[in-house]
Amino acid sequence: MRRTRILTAVLALAAGLLAGTPPALAAHSASQMTLAADTYTWKNARIDGGGFVPGIVFNRSEKNLAYARTDIGGAYRWQESSKTWTPLLDSVGWNDWGHTGVVSLASDAVNPDKVYAAVGTYTNSWDPKNGAVLRSSDRGASWQKADLPFKLGGNMPGRGMGERLAVDPNKNSVLYLGAPSGKGLWRSTDSGASWSQVTTFPNVGNYVQDPGDTSGYASDNQGVVWVTFDEKTGTSGSATQTIYVGVADLQNSVYRSTDGGATWSRLAGQPTGYLAHKGVLDATNGYLYLAYSDKGGPYDGGKGQLWRYATATGTWTNISPVAEADTYYGFSGLTVDRRHPGTLMATGYSSWWPDTQIFRSTDSGATWTRAWDYSSYPSRSNRYTMDVSSTPWLTWGANPSPPEQAPKLGWMTESLEIDPFNSDRMMYGTGATIYGTENLTNWDAGSQFTIKPMVRGLEETAVNDLAAPPSGGALLFSALGDIGGFRHTDLTKVPSMMYTQPNFTTTTSLDFAETNPNTVVRVGDLDAGPHIAFSTDNGANWFGGTDPSGVSGGGTVAAASDGSRFVWSPAGAGVQYTTGFGTPWSASSGIPAGATVESDRVDPKTFYGFKSGKFYVSSDGGATFTASSATGLPSGDSVRFKALPGTKGDVWLAGGASDGAYGLWHSTNGGTTFTKLANVEQADTIGFGKAATGASYQTLYTSAKIAGVRGIFRSTDKGSTWTRINDDAHQWAFTGAAITGDPRIYGRVYISTNGRGVIYGDTTGGDTDPPPTPTGACAVTYKITNQWSGGFQADIQLTNTGTTPWTGWSLDWTFLNGQSITQLWNADYTQSGTTVTAKNVTWNANVAAGSSVSFGFTGSWSGTNGKPTAFKVGDQSCSLG
Repeated sequence: MRRTRILTAVLALAAGLLAGTPPALAAHSASQMTLAADTYTWKNARIDGGGFVPGIVFNRSEKNLAYARTDIGGAYRWQESSKTWTPLLDSVGWNDWGHTGVVSLASDAVNPDKVYAAVGTYTNSWDPKNGAVLRSSDRGASWQKADLPFKLGGNMPGRGMGERLAVDPNKNSVLYLGAPSGKGLWRSTDSGASWSQVTTFPNVGNYVQDPGDTSGYASDNQGVVWVTFDEKTGTSGSATQTIYVGVADLQNSVYRSTDGGATWSRLAGQPTGYLAHKGVLDATNGYLYLAYSDKGGPYDGGKGQLWRYATATGTWTNISPVAEADTYYGFSGLTVDRRHPGTLMATGYSSWWPDTQIFRSTDSGATWTRAWDYSSYPSRSNRYTMDVSSTPWLTWGANPSPPEQAPKLGWMTESLEIDPFNSDRMMYGTGATIYGTENLTNWDAGSQFTIKPMVRGLEETAVNDLAAPPSGGALLFSALGDIGGFRHTDLTKVPSMMYTQPNFTTTTSLDFAETNPNTVVRVGDLDAGPHIAFSTDNGANWFGGTDPSGVSGGGTVAAASDGSRFVWSPAGAGVQYTTGFGTPWSASSGIPAGATVESDRVDPKTFYGFKSGKFYVSSDGGATFTASSATGLPSGDSVRFKALPGTKGDVWLAGGASDGAYGLWHSTNGGTTFTKLANVEQADTIGFGKAATGASYQTLYTSAKIAGVRGIFRSTDKGSTWTRINDDAHQWAFTGAAITGDPRIYGRVYISTNGRGVIYGDTTGGDTDPPPTPTGACAVTYKITNQWSGGFQADIQLTNTGTTPWTGWSLDWTFLNGQSITQLWNADYTQSGTTVTAKNVTWNANVAAGSSVSFGFTGSWSGTNGKPTAFKVGDQSCSLG
């Protein structure tokens, strides 16, 4: 479920965005520029989770102090008062984007203010930088960094094993780190400030997932995978003497030192043919517990065992809850109840069907019970109940046949921890969330315990595309890796479901019709089924389209400004166009396969494309494209462009690579020519939002490098000047996939990340653009066009009967009989009680003297459906037509 999340950052890297030096500015140097800044508040559009959580770490000396690590989305600290997670690595910048992949976490039991993170996303060429160990003395509020001479793989195979990073519980200045790629075992004796290899450690590992993978992703040696101290073999202030280390080697997976790490030996009598995913020590009873799998995970694993090693006698005992012949999965999640050390739990992490399995023992592994059993196949008897009401999309909208259930207990369950201070609290990570319970001991009493998502604040989606329509119930559409995407009608609430019918594994692109935002289209990846879907009700409901021959993936898609036609550039086939909803599709001519496509936001027959340095234009609805004569554009394909709403032929293009053309370009003639902005060194995205007060042009937003600074920038004067709106504490690593402003709220911007979800920001002053107060007379025609039991549809025409043009309008009225609007189009609106305010959207703000603007809505009524008798534009009362 997580492999698709590799792509966003890797594609950017392949295009050369993240290395090298920027091209020289055409007009003036960065040192001559003064960079303005604004203060913003930043939040996530709530999804809650969405990605793999391979590690959960509780501090062993302080109650309620816990951390979680993600494979590409950073690290988090638990906030007990609010039952939420606080992100800790938002300060990671563009050039260090790989440092949001966290391969291990360690919380210091001697000094709980200290926490450490081993960071780095890929060990192959995809990540150009080496890994690092981050250290904090304020629980992750700020960090210092120690660079390593090798790479780490937070999103590599084997990332669910661990923890690779550990603090000596007796002498906390000593830390160990297990490295991948044959780099061995490393040690720090100065609280993580510097590191050196433990040259006496005898085994660097040899297990690789797929030796034939030429990319280096699956063929990397997974290395040294966990470190565990026996705290009873040391005293406060003196180094712990006995240390156990796990190695990715099917024949030699566990090593031990009994002299504080000076010498090491293979643990005698150990099982072979398996990898030890976890090694958890119960020092009270003198047992080292080990969870074994035949594969490195987190996706694979077909056989497994659990073993117990008696540290005093060297006796090995197979405590597997299931005979090896009956396993079709490996074991990984492993935890001991520190308040009752004879109690331990483990997961069958790779049991995909019908569900994961969790095992529990209260007698040191002699006997086990399961989270669920078959009562009479395919019926199941669960020891738990699941309540996902806080994150309802976790059902995936599925209605599976037994023995599968929705929601699932989980998958990729490699992290599992019982709170060391509370035997009733347990958390475990899955491929999509963190689940937990606070009445775990009901398991032993024979009653059901309740599992709920414990993930609020942890946002871990990779964002491919964003769109903010000017009207309708949807505030934001998102295209996401692995879980498809969402329609947000309230940014502070988790949507009830991701896009379904069909449910793409990854949505690659989406669009709405600018003047008819009820029409929405999305494309994406799916193993079986259509790769395109449409909505005619503003994204509330969807239906699958029909694929042209050869389509293998989503690609990019564009909707005509009025929703009458679509152009699609799918993977596996050339560019296609259609009138209606895709039956049939016809091949476009004059444009190469794989081109990125967009639509003009005014002319429904004009579409644009870009591929390998060439810009393409179609004026016949996508049937034929012609290459523009524009020159000087980026030669690669890491380019994103958009057409401005409200003005035909106004196109902005961002992208490039550091070894060539790179920046931001503007065309006012439909792409015939482009002008490069001299004050933008690099740019990767472009988006539009509501114009500032008094401005005649929409606000521009970009993820860019300007005046030598990488950041998120805003311009209210068509790019003449720029204001940085993020700060060094809010960088979110890679933000180059998509950006859009909000057409309804000045200053609001939506930002894509590669693992931290959808970020949105508002100026600290909120909406600084008050409703317009046009002068002069107005007239309104209110017409009920359809009516049925309990519902009706109405159209409103507003006319400027004065002598001066309006640059914005706001119409107020009061319903007489308690009517309520359910949906409104071609305007934005609010309703409080019976009072309604309808405001212009971007494209219909300007109303010349003598001209009209129209919008419509559906509503509910009961008893009487009388027409409003008074309308106002600002302080002006309108005559009724």
